[in-house]
Amino acid sequence: MKKVIILSLVILLTMGIVFSVSSAKEFKPKAEYTMTVNVNPAFGWGMSAQKWCDLIQERTGGKINVKPYWGSQLLAGKQMNWFQAVAEGSIDFAVESTINSSAVVKSHNLFSLPFFINTYENLDKIEYGETGKKMFAEMEKMQVKALAWGENGFRQLTNNVRLVRTPEDMVGLRLRVCPTPIYDDIFKQLGADPIHMNWGDAVTGFQQGAVDGQENPYGVLLPVKIWEYHKYATNWNYLVDPLLFVVNKKVWDSFPEDIQTIVKEAAEEAGMWEKAFVRRGLDGDISINILKDKFGETPEILDQIAYVIDSDHSQVSSFFKSDSNS
Repeated sequence: MKKVIILSLVILLTMGIVFSVSSAKEFKPKAEYTMTVNVNPAFGWGMSAQKWCDLIQERTGGKINVKPYWGSQLLAGKQMNWFQAVAEGSIDFAVESTINSSAVVKSHNLFSLPFFINTYENLDKIEYGETGKKMFAEMEKMQVKALAWGENGFRQLTNNVRLVRTPEDMVGLRLRVCPTPIYDDIFKQLGADPIHMNWGDAVTGFQQGAVDGQENPYGVLLPVKIWEYHKYATNWNYLVDPLLFVVNKKVWDSFPEDIQTIVKEAAEEAGMWEKAFVRRGLDGDISINILKDKFGETPEILDQIAYVIDSDHSQVSSFFKSDSNS
């Protein structure tokens, strides 16, 4: 009887080893996983996407290779379609804006409610609280696994006509805005004329005087050198533009647990870096210290507002002041 028990244990252990080995062999990663990114690597947004890819490759020993495709080229420039593409599996990964997914994931419109979330403290409470968890759960049901938050930033107003201090100053301004109904409604209610166009066409419009201004975060204003087109800037934090680090749900489920852990931790690290990078100088020394202490980095430009003012000698006003950026 004792021999039978021992033999049975040996057989079970052998089966377990075989099962473990065969399970490990079942995972065959693709040679390349695709990632869509709406911007290019010159932006903090793009830098964080590249950082995520690099961390995944490094920490998986080259097993998982994710290639970013810039400027929404996998979507033929149609940035608003990123969520559907990841959900259906035609694209594997994305670092994308909630603005561009808000037509499909209705809860993402929360971030576009004007003057509702106008401080970093309020934003962080939403993203890392129950609301953020529910958004992630909602996306997972739609076959998109969200792993971390990033940030394009609070969107500010610039134009080349006049300094905007009150809603009355908005009347008649032709402004390039994000192509969503809520953006149109906001600017129409303020008396402006919202215009939809890609950035290249917008720049031509600025130069020809056909478009008066635009709205974007400082993380965008610096790389595009907005002072070359506009004289006036208004810091009003009227709404915020969070980013999401996501992966197709089937792709995520195909990864072994150790790979999942690496991919998620890499997303969180890249997201933390990106948030600190785009917030630097806009939240006092908080993000600057995160970059220095956590990542050992000291960016050349620490005070983004001062840099813009010094670059273009523009006048910067505060319209609807906030504690964090006014």
